[in-house]
Amino acid sequence: MSQNKIWKKQQAKTEVAKKEEDETKVEETKQEEKKDENGGTMEQQQAVRMAEDYLDNTVFSKSGLIEQLEYEGFSNRDATYAVENITVNWREQAVIAAEDYLAYTAFSKSALIEQLLYEGHSNEDATYAVENITVDWREQAVQAAKDYFDYSAFSRSGLVDQLIYEGFSSEDADYAATEAGL
Repeated sequence: MSQNKIWKKQQAKTEVAKKEEDETKVEETKQEEKKDENGGTMEQQQAVRMAEDYLDNTVFSKSGLIEQLEYEGFSNRDATYAVENITVNWREQAVIAAEDYLAYTAFSKSALIEQLLYEGHSNEDATYAVENITVDWREQAVQAAKDYFDYSAFSRSGLVDQLIYEGFSSEDADYAATEAGL
């Protein structure tokens, strides 16, 4: 085969690939333009619906809900669209999450804020939540001390040090060690 024929064959393949790429872009543009009365694409509206369904049943941070929608197969763009286009009080979500955590395990104030941050709540929402729930931090220290005994042995000073490490004040840690029997 001559060099010229090879070049023409490659040129034809390139043109076909470019035409297919252009057709794909046109189709994507058509999908974008095909919006329903709520302003989003069908996929985005499905993501909104799923986001609302999730929030009817459980608590999420903004980023956590986006991650959940991505896990369900939505693109980051559609998941973000959904989260930006629902009505939700993220502070309230953080408050509920904080209360839920305290319902099953003990936390210090700082550790609870860290947990909420880990779950994707903003620093402002996490701090607001912890400041606006009713909790006896000293009792949380006592519960944490008792919980430690379920899986490990401690000396008094070791338990106090562990509780301080977890974010409890030295006064609450000392009190908790006494209440736990050390």
